[in-house]
Amino acid sequence: MPGAAGLYLARFKNSTDNRCFMSQTRHTKCLIIGSGPAGYTAGVYASRAMLEPILVQGIEPGGQLTTTTEVENWPGDTEVQGPDLMVRMEAHAKAMGCEIIGDIITDLDTTQRPFVAKGDSGTSYTADAVILATGARAKWLGLDSEEAFKGFGVSACATCDGFFYRGEEIVVIGGGNTAVEEALFLTNFASKVTLIHRRDELRAEQILQNRLLKHPKVETLWFHELEEVLGDDNPKGVTGVRVKNNQTGESTDIPCKGVFIAIGHAPASELVKGKVEMHHGDYVKVDPGSTRTSVPGIFAAGDLTDHVYRQAVTSAGMGCMAALDAEKFIAELENDAPAPEAYVPQA
Repeated sequence: MPGAAGLYLARFKNSTDNRCFMSQTRHTKCLIIGSGPAGYTAGVYASRAMLEPILVQGIEPGGQLTTTTEVENWPGDTEVQGPDLMVRMEAHAKAMGCEIIGDIITDLDTTQRPFVAKGDSGTSYTADAVILATGARAKWLGLDSEEAFKGFGVSACATCDGFFYRGEEIVVIGGGNTAVEEALFLTNFASKVTLIHRRDELRAEQILQNRLLKHPKVETLWFHELEEVLGDDNPKGVTGVRVKNNQTGESTDIPCKGVFIAIGHAPASELVKGKVEMHHGDYVKVDPGSTRTSVPGIFAAGDLTDHVYRQAVTSAGMGCMAALDAEKFIAELENDAPAPEAYVPQA
């Protein structure tokens, strides 16, 4: 895994490898689950509110930005590497007093007060308020051949794996910002990048489309869908893809060594499925103009709840909102306000 992303994740791995896997209980006024822009910003604001927050980084510390290259729309930086930005955010949260722990929350009991979260390390975390900032994960097409070659030529992270395809031909599946950004990044390594999209126009931002369509290494294939990933078993690896024209039904084989699936992301909401109200396909629902979920004392921020904007800067803004909402909630608790009722999912 090359570059800053690899260094960032390697540093996290070292910290988790050195953890003491002992059963213990930690209490905090505010527990933050997740470590993307929403989580780290919540850590900054919760620390400034003297909530002494604990932030548990989760399985992908730094979130999606650790697998992003150039970020050009972060205010104050005309260009910054995604992993570098996350390193700075983490350092900022720590400097404000947020305790950051390399652990993974595997269960959250929303019926108890205080809330109880269990970590993969064996540690239990109790909290008066919880901020969910678990973000989103890459979507897959669900093909058997896609699953068979994951890690052997099929990937959802160009930043992580593009380096391994120097001088090779590569295919990218998708038509949004993710797909175009991945395709452009892969031109740094590949001899040719073929972008395959099921429609005849892209959904990506216009500036990205312009760059892609002008790039000499990129070829676009419209009205096509991935039918099968082709490859060998000994040694295991991708040799090409079979794509189908969704207008004519005709299938075509395209030789390549790598296939990058870039069809978007889905919210990482498994932790609270059936425990808080959701909408729009497993996005956590929050009250309009706030980060309050259906369970009083549990707040949600970032891509976990945002099915419209899905930007780093809006995620950071929601992290700020969540910390301020949590601060208000905890203040009301300390003033002996009546205990709120737990959310009961509808059958």
